[in-house]
Amino acid sequence: MLQYRAEFDAVVTFTNGGALQTQGFRVDVPHADVTEAEIGELFVASLNLLRAGRVELANVRIFAEPHLGTYAGPSERRRYVELSHVITNGMTTYPGLPAPAISSHLTWEESRERYAEGTEFSFDRVSMLGQTGTYLDSPRHRYVGGTDLSGMELERLADLPAVVVRQVGNGRRAVGEGDLDGLTVAGQAVLLHTGGDRHWGTPEYAVGNPFLTADAAGWLVEHGAALVGIDSINIDDPSEASGGERPAHTILLAAGIPIVENLTNLAEVPPTGARFTAAPPRISGFGTFPVRAYATMPYFEPHDHTRSAGWQPTA
Repeated sequence: MLQYRAEFDAVVTFTNGGALQTQGFRVDVPHADVTEAEIGELFVASLNLLRAGRVELANVRIFAEPHLGTYAGPSERRRYVELSHVITNGMTTYPGLPAPAISSHLTWEESRERYAEGTEFSFDRVSMLGQTGTYLDSPRHRYVGGTDLSGMELERLADLPAVVVRQVGNGRRAVGEGDLDGLTVAGQAVLLHTGGDRHWGTPEYAVGNPFLTADAAGWLVEHGAALVGIDSINIDDPSEASGGERPAHTILLAAGIPIVENLTNLAEVPPTGARFTAAPPRISGFGTFPVRAYATMPYFEPHDHTRSAGWQPTA
């Protein structure tokens, strides 16, 4: 696997006065899409700088080169970010649809009669729709004869490079083609961060949800996206104004691109550089099912001085 380093000029302003300036400094970085904020963190940590405040970078260059062991730099460990909602008994995912019912088929107490003394088990049961919690749609959800969950290739579901599209706080519900223009999405999980998940568990979650437009869905198909996810109740506009049409589902699933709805916590995932996984069980004849969606990212060795000193990288 290729390893990468970054070269840059930097100016560090200290919170107790003074500044440090350097040119052509180099640090190990975890991947080619590392952000300037991450580089700034690695730079401060590598020099064990106390009371570092503002960090300004310039002339940043990322290049392939074996790591040299930057102090407090990236390691082989991974950081995991949870992107799924918890499924609980009686919860509402979509208004009007049945809630999940979680119960015991056999309790610990009841099992004691079947096993040796001191040995007990619980056998739990859940009855729910596939559209519960954070879930994945396969083509079968939209199309008769479409690929079901058992036929989905793992290459479409697991360890995908991710690109996060930030659409929080712009006052618009629709994510359009113009919001995607210029992004590299071929073979990637495209995750739409709209902030819609802030209303999860409330009536507002189902009202005026953010969604993906038909032209944007077509753009994603044309540019080879592997998967599309959103932190909203529906990737389409389900309001009466839509007339019952579901263009994003129609276009993406026709192209074999799975959809993950009801994601959460996308603010914790960088625009690029993370990996995304959302794999459902292999159920034949089923089109939709909950997933444990998560992102993985390179782990930066913790360094008390850089975190506690209140440093702020300039992105």
